[in-house]
Amino acid sequence: MRGSTRATSGPWKQWGPYLAERAWGTVREDYSVDGEAWTYFPHDHARSRAYRWNEEGLAGICDLRQQLCLALALWNGRDPILKERIFGLTGAEGNHGEDAKEYWWYLDSTPTHSWMSWRYHYPQGEFPYQRLIEENERRGHLDPEFELLDTGIFDDDRYWTVTVDYAKASPRDICMRVQVRNNGPDPDTLHVLPTVWFRNTWTWGRDPVKPLISATGNSVNLAHNDLGTWILEPSSPAELLFCDNETNLARIYGDAHDSPPFPKDGINDHVIHGAPTVNPERTGTKAAVWYRLTVEPGQTAEVRLRLREAAPGTPADFDTVMTARKAEADEYYADLTPAGATADEALVLRQAAAGLLWSKQYYHFDVADWLDGDPAEPPPPASRHTGRNAGWRHLDNNDVLSMPDKWEYPWYASWDLAFHCVALAHLDPELAKHQLTLLCREWFMHPNGQLPAYEWNFSDVNPPVHAWATLRVFEVDGGHDYEFLERVFHKLLINFTWWVNREDAEGNNAFQGGFLGLDNIGPFDRTATKLPVDGHLEQSDGTAWMAMYCLNLLEMAVRLARHDPSYEDVALKFFEHFASISCALNDQGLWDEQDGFYYDLLSFSDGRRLPLRARSMVGLIPLFAVTAAPANIADLMPDFAVRARWFMDHKPYLARSVAHVRSDPSGVMHMLSVPGSEQLARILARVLDESEFLSPYGLRSLSAYHREHPLEVDLGNGVSARLDYEPAESTTGLFGGNSNWRGPVWFPVNYLAIEALRRYHDCLGDGFTVEMPAGSGTKVTLDRVAEDLRRRLIRLFLDDEHGRRPAFGQYAKFQSDPAWHDLVMFNEYFHGDTGAGLGATHQTGWTALVLDLILESHRHQ
Repeated sequence: MRGSTRATSGPWKQWGPYLAERAWGTVREDYSVDGEAWTYFPHDHARSRAYRWNEEGLAGICDLRQQLCLALALWNGRDPILKERIFGLTGAEGNHGEDAKEYWWYLDSTPTHSWMSWRYHYPQGEFPYQRLIEENERRGHLDPEFELLDTGIFDDDRYWTVTVDYAKASPRDICMRVQVRNNGPDPDTLHVLPTVWFRNTWTWGRDPVKPLISATGNSVNLAHNDLGTWILEPSSPAELLFCDNETNLARIYGDAHDSPPFPKDGINDHVIHGAPTVNPERTGTKAAVWYRLTVEPGQTAEVRLRLREAAPGTPADFDTVMTARKAEADEYYADLTPAGATADEALVLRQAAAGLLWSKQYYHFDVADWLDGDPAEPPPPASRHTGRNAGWRHLDNNDVLSMPDKWEYPWYASWDLAFHCVALAHLDPELAKHQLTLLCREWFMHPNGQLPAYEWNFSDVNPPVHAWATLRVFEVDGGHDYEFLERVFHKLLINFTWWVNREDAEGNNAFQGGFLGLDNIGPFDRTATKLPVDGHLEQSDGTAWMAMYCLNLLEMAVRLARHDPSYEDVALKFFEHFASISCALNDQGLWDEQDGFYYDLLSFSDGRRLPLRARSMVGLIPLFAVTAAPANIADLMPDFAVRARWFMDHKPYLARSVAHVRSDPSGVMHMLSVPGSEQLARILARVLDESEFLSPYGLRSLSAYHREHPLEVDLGNGVSARLDYEPAESTTGLFGGNSNWRGPVWFPVNYLAIEALRRYHDCLGDGFTVEMPAGSGTKVTLDRVAEDLRRRLIRLFLDDEHGRRPAFGQYAKFQSDPAWHDLVMFNEYFHGDTGAGLGATHQTGWTALVLDLILESHRHQ
């Protein structure tokens, strides 16, 4: 099945879950003077205001260019608005930043979305919108978040289980099944409104052609200039409602005169209030099929629809399509799942894959048009041309991309995406390669070589992990696609040069970079423009990322040199550059010999230098820069071997930090790494100490040592900073407060640590052992340490001996209710002591790396 036409061919991907789950509150939709995206386009506007750049929906699908969208709307008969989108708090409303306040899951998907399944738990009582806002605003940074379960809305099981399944009869024939189960003790009625609409492309003055939705009997006809004619066919009669996907000017701006008679919220107002806001002519650009389902306790009702291209012939039988596609998905995952995996591991693997595949999103953002405004709209404020992203006029994104979280982060983040691709490579290697290549294309990469970070500030700097990801994807895909490797390599040469020219303030190979995706990991904001003193920060992690970048590019060049000897020259360049960066890490104050650890170094403009003695992930990232030159390197790359030997002989002050050598039966292997074996042993003594970095569920981002010994830094002139161990949510508002790197367990850096340990073992062999855990007296090899860490991370999602999943934390509903227990959340990060899931709840981008960990764990058994 994994090699079948349906699993891999392009036409089957023309439709998929490419709809965002939040378009409001995004930078793309922000045309304000002050740049406050959350307040310019709030949730309250979403039902009434047409989007400029993208769309959103529940269980939504669309075509590759998001011209036509299909999603679900619901009404429990008590809410003040239709449930058309996931509700959550803005950054300012949440006591720990923005946060979705609903429960939904991605249960299943094949790589081509020939089969997909989605679930949502919808309260039967009135949704507590205002209470969630008010209670979280009342709480402070030291309080936990107030979640939907905390409101009691699910008490007595008064909620609907809504399951949406999609199955494709063909690339342009999609069956949709909606099942609603009444979990409550009484009969109740649910309004189910599958909704179809065209993305608004006609209002802005750039595309005058307006598509049309109309009724023909019980069916909905959809005519679009590019897509052609499509039909939405309900399997049973229902009331059809029509309006236009255009802004309700009267509600939003008080402009009753020019407001369309049947605006975007027309269906909402008609269903909720009986208002005459749907078109009696049954035409428009948005339509819903309105079902009123009364369901007995414990029973399930079903709605069926079919979205297909208008074409002659009789469509395949609905039940046959559903059964066949589900069986194919079962076969696909049976083939993917390792033979030794438990049923619980198989469940986690499949839902991680589903979340990763459902998190693909059509991302549209032409920065030049956004800066200048549209011909039919008022011009944006003049401040826009010197404000956010003004230097990224070249950026023109119009692609399907893997999102970190389609509600909390409905925009790509460059270093997140690299990790997504490693997991995606197991499911859809062509997609993974396309994503990495796309990020380097000229409509993404800045002309100066910088990769875009994320839409809030494309100029922020993320860790340069794309060469690493390219290598991993190349390997997972079988190690044969040298065209892909070469294409990315050449573009990353430009990006590497940008790093060298822009992020090495003193030209001494000690790099900066700013926050580098680790948000609040330091005692203060590490962004260069916000340092609390006059000077710059020489970053242990920034420098180590560059050392790792050198080695990754070296590995890429070595592989390419096997097919083209000219790559030996550039391989040597990265070998020598790595030596210089490694020396900077070890000889310029970033390595602390007394503590046996790497620290950031604050360099004042007056020449003073202050090490920031935080035992954090910043000091572990130097471990990630490790690789090995094979014993037969001289045979594979003779010119490289001769010149590398000359370098080591004539520049021993550089070579001493990189040529850690051991003998093995096949000859001499050179280990290239930042820390030598003695340094490595000292660092690992802290890393594997349960009172420091080692938690039951992986490595903490900050040592628990700081629980009793917070870092306090006197910066002079009355300025001080403090860093505490915070294993859960952030207790500061730094970077919005929604992410915390001061103690929790994060998947991406744990994954890199595991990979590095395996490489060290390959180089140092079974003769190098460490205590695991530190102080236990039990000595193990580094490959066993790597496997132990792998199992700790996987354990976050599996039932323990008490039948509890650590990631669910203290919520009894998830731990003990069978209707909730096997619905896995893949959180952004995890409590450093308990493993409870925190942050964004659907971070099945890099947290989906658990899929790779399960596959690899059984491969090494």
